[in-house]
Amino acid sequence: MRILLAEDEEILRMLIMDTLEDEDYVVDEAADGQEAMEFLKMNVYDLVILDYMMPVLTGIEVIQNIRREGHNKDAKIMMLSAKSQQHEQDKVLKAGADYFMAKPFSPLELLDKVNGILHGI
Repeated sequence: MRILLAEDEEILRMLIMDTLEDEDYVVDEAADGQEAMEFLKMNVYDLVILDYMMPVLTGIEVIQNIRREGHNKDAKIMMLSAKSQQHEQDKVLKAGADYFMAKPFSPLELLDKVNGILHGI
């Protein structure tokens, strides 16, 4: 299964990538929202994992583009954010995300969530 990970914090991005690749997921990485959009135009993903606050385009803007443009519209979308207040979660879900995960989280917690999304575990 193919995953796009868009996270501007390099250390966190590498940790998530290593965790997912250890489970044999194919993962493309983007360091900002614009780079994520470039990947989304070239590939089809089963899951898109987005950081809320990224340079160039925010996670919300990327979600809106995915849902509006239709390419990858069937991909599941998970938003990662340190903004964990209920109104922020509601905003993310209203924009079109399927899942929300508050930072900080453990790599195993993220992996459990990804496995649940992609395999119904």
